[in-house]
Amino acid sequence: MFTFKSFKAIFMNRVILNCLILIIIGSCSSSKKMEADQWQSLFNGKNLNGWQMKVAGQLLGVNHLNTFRVEEGILKIRYDQYNSFDNQFGALYTTKPYTNYRLKVEYRFVGELTKGAPSWGLRDSGVQFHCQSPSSLGLNQPFPVCLEYNLHGGNGKDERPVGEICLNGTLVDINGVPSKSCNPPMVKRTIHGDEWATLEIDVKGNTIKQFINGEEIIHYENPRYDASNQLAKALIKDGAIALNSGFISLQSNSHPIDFRKIEILEYKN
Repeated sequence: MFTFKSFKAIFMNRVILNCLILIIIGSCSSSKKMEADQWQSLFNGKNLNGWQMKVAGQLLGVNHLNTFRVEEGILKIRYDQYNSFDNQFGALYTTKPYTNYRLKVEYRFVGELTKGAPSWGLRDSGVQFHCQSPSSLGLNQPFPVCLEYNLHGGNGKDERPVGEICLNGTLVDINGVPSKSCNPPMVKRTIHGDEWATLEIDVKGNTIKQFINGEEIIHYENPRYDASNQLAKALIKDGAIALNSGFISLQSNSHPIDFRKIEILEYKN
C-alpha cells in the first residue's frame, strides 16, 4: 500500500539524487573553469613586455629597424625600414624557459617578401621552442639551437603544407627512427592567402605533438641535442643530451607576419 511514509522516502531519495547531480555538475564546471584559468597569455596586446629580441649582428634587446612592433592589438614582424634583408635573421624570445605545456598561437602571413631575402623566405617563418637562451646566442648567430614548428604559407594555388618539424642542432625520433633537419608533417594542410590560422604545440615529457586548426599533423619523441653539431655540443653538460625544456621564440625570417593571440597552458605534472 502506498502511504505517506513511502511517499516521503521516495521524495527524500529524489532530493538526495538531485543534490548529487548538482554536486557532480558543479565539480565538472569547477574543473573546466580551473583548466580555463590555467591558460596564460604571453602577449598582452599592448606592447612587447615579457619578450626579448635578438637579431643576427645586433646585441640582445636591440629592436633592429623596428622589426618587432605592436599595432592595433597585433604583434607584427615587419621589414619596411630595411634597405635589404641581408641575412638579418632574428627572433622574439620569451623571458623564461618552459618544460611541459601546450602552446596556442594565432598567426597570418601578410604583404610581400622583403628585398634581399632568400627565395625560400616567401611566406616562411616559424615558432621555435626548446631554444637555447637568447643570451647564449653568438652575436652573428642566425638561429638558436632548438626545435621549430615551421610555418609555410600557400601561394593560392599550390600545396605547401604547414607544420614541418625542423631541427637546428637537435634530433628527434619519428616513428622510432632518428631524424634531423626538416621533416614534413604526416597530415598535410596548406593555409593560403592572409588567412588567420591557429597552431598548437603540445609538450609532455619526451612526446611532442603539433596541430594546425585543431588537427594533429605530426608527433615525435625523444628531443635531444645533436652532439655532432658544434653549437649544440657547447650546450651539453656532463654528457646529458636530453632536451626537455627551453625558451619559446617567434622567428623574424624575412616575410611579414602577424600574431594576435599567444597563450600557454603549463602542465603541473
